[in-house]
Amino acid sequence: MSTNIRPLKYVLGWLIAGTRGGLTRAKIIQALRDAPQNANQLANLLKMDYRTIRHHLEILEKNRLIVSAGEEYGKTYFLSPTMEENYALFEEIMKKVWKK
Repeated sequence: MSTNIRPLKYVLGWLIAGTRGGLTRAKIIQALRDAPQNANQLANLLKMDYRTIRHHLEILEKNRLIVSAGEEYGKTYFLSPTMEENYALFEEIMKKVWKK
């Protein structure tokens, strides 16, 4: 296991369980695991406002949970290699947080 697991666990816990938009960010992470997508595709898939999706994508990208390729409207988002490698940690956090 990577020595970065503890910080990743902290960041994931805070972004998913510790903040208001955690459920939306979790849905975005799950959707991107299924397939890379742009903000418009995610907004349609999740039936959410495009600007809301963009806001959460910026937070996830800033925290290195996702990466992007392309520019502007064509920008496509993917899970970061670290997020891909540690997806089980995300699932563990999801089970604890959303079992209520």
